[in-house]
Amino acid sequence: MIRLLVTGGLGFIGSHFIEYMLERYPSLHIVNLDAATYAGNPDNTLSFRDHPHYRWVRGDIRSPEEIRKAFEDEIDGVVHFAAESHVDRSIQSPGLFAQTNVLGTLNLLEESRRRGVKKFVHVSTDEVYGSLGEEGYFTEETPLAPNSPYAASKAGSDLLVRSYYHTYGFPAVITRCSNNYGPRQFPEKLIPTIISRALQNQPIPIYGDGSNVRDWLHVTDHCRAVDLALRQGQAGEVYNIGGHNELSNLKLAARILDLLDKPHSLLEFVPDRLGHDQRYAIDPSKIGAALGWKPEIHLTEGLGSTVAWYVQADEWLRRIQSGEYRSSL
Repeated sequence: MIRLLVTGGLGFIGSHFIEYMLERYPSLHIVNLDAATYAGNPDNTLSFRDHPHYRWVRGDIRSPEEIRKAFEDEIDGVVHFAAESHVDRSIQSPGLFAQTNVLGTLNLLEESRRRGVKKFVHVSTDEVYGSLGEEGYFTEETPLAPNSPYAASKAGSDLLVRSYYHTYGFPAVITRCSNNYGPRQFPEKLIPTIISRALQNQPIPIYGDGSNVRDWLHVTDHCRAVDLALRQGQAGEVYNIGGHNELSNLKLAARILDLLDKPHSLLEFVPDRLGHDQRYAIDPSKIGAALGWKPEIHLTEGLGSTVAWYVQADEWLRRIQSGEYRSSL
């Protein structure tokens, strides 16, 4: 790959991926297509925004015309992160999620096919599989059974990508990851919400009884996996990416409070989210066997370093909470 188009590169995972790739591959050029919605934070790109091989194109994947602007340079590969991704927001505004995640992906597939890209990696989520009981794991053969408008919109985009491979021979790969965490995650997500509210001694909302279980994947491990899928993944295949770090929301919150030396009395149980899935857990053995990937950052290490980053990132948090981060767009 010489020129790579990354969508959603102002966001949490996308910005980490661009940073990872520019550090790892000196000859690589990256175009970042991002609409700079509320979760697109220019501060996330400080480490590489002046890199000579990096260019940001402000554009919305819902617009074919704006996608074309990102293809002004010849593009060899596409890694598609851009998506509306917050489940609570999908419950309030499902139409936006369908437009961005389904129609936006279709627009990107069409332009990529027209331009003859050599590899297209569609980054999806374990939420498309629905909810697990107390035992078992999601595999690539698990039927899709999404339970939220967000998950349904991602499942729809997955099926479009699959259809382009089978209909057109389009060189697409799908990855489905478990819950990511790490530095620079937008504060509406669970881990940064817990940390930021604890630092301010504010009540920390926990849905239901806090027993919902998630499999946590450090964003750096995820970037390594997506890189492998881009370079070595077999067209038409799905690769599940999981961290082998299952923990209930309540235990996760308690662990963070302990790291911050804050009282558990800050935890406040609130009415459960509509359609809240009970448990996610991924079996990543396929990507391990096929591409040699395995998670390297255990939750104990990763959570500690993540909490430490947020403790010293008071200016980063303040700029988001005040809205100042938008001023640099």
